[in-house]
Amino acid sequence: MESSISNSFILWRILPAWLRGLIRTMRPKQWIKNGFIFIPVLFDRKISLNNPQPLINAMIAFGLFCLMSSAVYVLNDLVDVQRDQAHPKKKFRPIASGQLPIPIARIAAIILPIIAFGGALFFNVPLAIVIALYYLKDLAYSFYLKNVVVLDVLVLASGFILRIVAGVVVITVTNFSAWMYLCWGMLALFLAVGKRRQELVLMGSDAGSTRKILKEYNIDLLNDMLRMVMTGSIMSYSLYAIEARTSFGGQLMIFTIPFMIYGVFRYMYLIHVKGEGGAPDEVLLKDKPLLASVILFVLASGVIIYVIPVVERIVMR
Repeated sequence: MESSISNSFILWRILPAWLRGLIRTMRPKQWIKNGFIFIPVLFDRKISLNNPQPLINAMIAFGLFCLMSSAVYVLNDLVDVQRDQAHPKKKFRPIASGQLPIPIARIAAIILPIIAFGGALFFNVPLAIVIALYYLKDLAYSFYLKNVVVLDVLVLASGFILRIVAGVVVITVTNFSAWMYLCWGMLALFLAVGKRRQELVLMGSDAGSTRKILKEYNIDLLNDMLRMVMTGSIMSYSLYAIEARTSFGGQLMIFTIPFMIYGVFRYMYLIHVKGEGGAPDEVLLKDKPLLASVILFVLASGVIIYVIPVVERIVMR
């Protein structure tokens, strides 16, 4: 194990500095956000050994979305290079620090979306449309919408909804509830507001120098917004869980609600007590209780959606 890690580190170090910088700028760690694409496959009961195609389609969509989201990260870092250089953490990003030369970053910002959109167009036209909308949304965000108060966090949350739509268009949907768009959209908005709050806390009086929109916010406003979207997240998912018919004629998805509530409360704890939450993907990977709640939520959902119906069929024979 130690040998393989050491070899990986050596291979990483022998790569050209600009290539390492490009990979870092593409943010592989944040590809976890594209996991929202698998939500329709899971909750629409499309994971099957007899028919693996829906899962394969979702995996292809995931890969193409990773390329497009990486293109967006490169573009954002190009647009924000001067502000990033004034940020205590972001100044170490490859473009801001000079590790990734701007001309190479510009080429990547052009090539990556072409590959992602071209691949999607070849694979699934509706997916290509969703990916194009995602990219256009982020273009508008990078050059204008990120400076429009409230709309900026709504646009960030809309990216997660588009990921869910991407998961829907590559499969044949039969059981996926419209409530899922609302509850996961509210959760995404919760994460976006939490991120804004932590940026404001981290930078304090210098917040406006790194992100112009932070001048329009204060802690009280963001705390109120957090409470509202937190409540909306829990209520909308609870309504979905009550509506969802699973097996034995009941709504067994209600047993997943405690995991969802714990995850949201844990994240609030990390924001208000631990001062974390600026990067939701990093928090998820670092905080074991939060990660455990997510894993248990997925496992519980999987058992209710896939295992219990099998048991029901056996019992009813």
